Amino acid sequence: MAPTSQEDIDWFKSTFRPIPKPQLPDDSIEYSLYYIPSNPAPATVDEAAETRSRLVEVQRSAAELTRELLKDYIWQRDGFRLEIAKQDGVTSLNGRTNYGDSIEDEWVIVYLLRELTKKHKNVWAQVVDSDGQFLLVEAAGVLPAWLEPEIADNRVWVNQGELVIIQPKNPSKKKVAEKISLPESRRAIVEEPQRLMRSAVIQNEAFYRLRNYPKQISENLHSALVTIPRKVAFLLHQKPAYISAAVEAFYLRDPIALRPLRAKDTSDLLFKPEDFATVSVRFTRVGYAQLRSQDFPAPKAWLGTLPSKDDLKTYDRAELGMKLSCGFEMLLSDPQNQDKPVVREIKLLLEDLDSGDESLPTDGEIGKWDKRDDDEKWLDISFEDLDRELKGKNKSQGNESKEEGAFGDANAQENLQRIVARFEEFLGDNSAGFDGADFIDDFGSDSDIAEDDDDEISSDEDKEAPMDEEKLSQMMKEMMGRSSMPGLQGGPSSSKRVEELDTDSEEDDTDAIKQLSRQMESELKGTGVLDLNRPSQKAAGKPAVKEDDKQENEQDVDEDEDPNINLAKNILESLEGQGGAAGPAGNMLSMLNLPIPKGDRHE
Repeated sequence: MAPTSQEDIDWFKSTFRPIPKPQLPDDSIEYSLYYIPSNPAPATVDEAAETRSRLVEVQRSAAELTRELLKDYIWQRDGFRLEIAKQDGVTSLNGRTNYGDSIEDEWVIVYLLRELTKKHKNVWAQVVDSDGQFLLVEAAGVLPAWLEPEIADNRVWVNQGELVIIQPKNPSKKKVAEKISLPESRRAIVEEPQRLMRSAVIQNEAFYRLRNYPKQISENLHSALVTIPRKVAFLLHQKPAYISAAVEAFYLRDPIALRPLRAKDTSDLLFKPEDFATVSVRFTRVGYAQLRSQDFPAPKAWLGTLPSKDDLKTYDRAELGMKLSCGFEMLLSDPQNQDKPVVREIKLLLEDLDSGDESLPTDGEIGKWDKRDDDEKWLDISFEDLDRELKGKNKSQGNESKEEGAFGDANAQENLQRIVARFEEFLGDNSAGFDGADFIDDFGSDSDIAEDDDDEISSDEDKEAPMDEEKLSQMMKEMMGRSSMPGLQGGPSSSKRVEELDTDSEEDDTDAIKQLSRQMESELKGTGVLDLNRPSQKAAGKPAVKEDDKQENEQDVDEDEDPNINLAKNILESLEGQGGAAGPAGNMLSMLNLPIPKGDRHE
């Protein structure tokens, strides 16, 4: 066989294209846990066996933590799970969860990973979603200038409950093109601890959504009394998690899924509208909102089964039960769902009912079940409550009688106030240069970086000297003087100055410019143009204002002068005008890493 020539090797390199790494599906989160001891293991210890043993302990801790914190929790789609895997000679615990529309599921997983790293000192966790390093997205406003998305892979870790970022070898540069692989990242953790940045500022922003955990885990769920067929009540009592699959089947329904409900012969329905029971059903908040907000006319089989709207509470429970029952019907009858594990489980339970191995619950048994019915106020956000909260009138104007939480979701309230604060911070940024204000500021707090004293990195090099306001004002006056000379009064004097500027020396030019600027300033002051605090002119012959109207106008002026109220109103009105599409307000909120508030101002 002839030896391979350099020409053949070059040809192969030019034509070879590596197989691209499969993209993470939308609405999914992927996480990995690695055992990385700070001290190398003795030569007598089997390193692979030691790593596997430690990871098995982490797996047990994860199971205990899940039982403790997520006993009654309902996942929107997939749950949290860890499996031991080995890739490129490295053993780790890996998992992937599809969280669907429930963003809170993603943050529940981040909280679990954080708790696991607290319990196991030498365990390091990585977590990404379909957007990439979403923890950095959360902290985008306080990241160092060098940390760009292109080089962020394998730099972000969670250890001992803290966010750890691996710095480049020369972090003083604003532009860093250095990418690192997973082996290089693991090697830096062990051999170069001075490169590990632990910043309290970045961490607080990255984990901001976890500030109310673990209490908030239970608040992600909503219980409601629903009137449903006894067979549906039996299924949900057997396994409450079936609710997510049924709600999703209802929410994502298509004409094929609706065929059984629209058929003339309704005798083949699995869940006939009969033998009703009112039970408490536990939903995810997202699932309940999806079911509650949908306009769904009653199918033919359900006509005449819903009660009168005179008793609105009874009607709402029955209508919600109708939607839920139709969701179960579509889930089990749609051909595209037949291979789903949840569908196979439900069909086995229904077969046990038909065979007599299982029996439907009696009224007495249902009466012993939990009858929890949560408040729905978290669904509502009104503009009146928004104005009152931002003005601080709940306390100052004696609204203590109003129930706590009447604003709606407390998190939504806090997020709106945070939006206003971040916009004020952005608009008040005096450090912006001629290129405009930056959304991502340089990270310049050396006290927040855990590193050796000998290797301290100064961030002062990345900071630009502040603009001298007096010099800027002088420059503006000079520029205005040059552009305004042709139109100024006293033309001969001005033209004389121009001739002097053309003939005198550089030093004389400076004196002439200063003198010309002073002259222009005095002329402009005479016209009142430079007087920014002058009162507005009133129209001649304006009638006197009545005392009552005057007080009312003063109150309106006070409200209009509140920048917080005006800013929030303008943001929300712009979002409403977008109609769910992209627009300037939504883009700015995304760039500022702020959640987009939802709600109907006309509701």
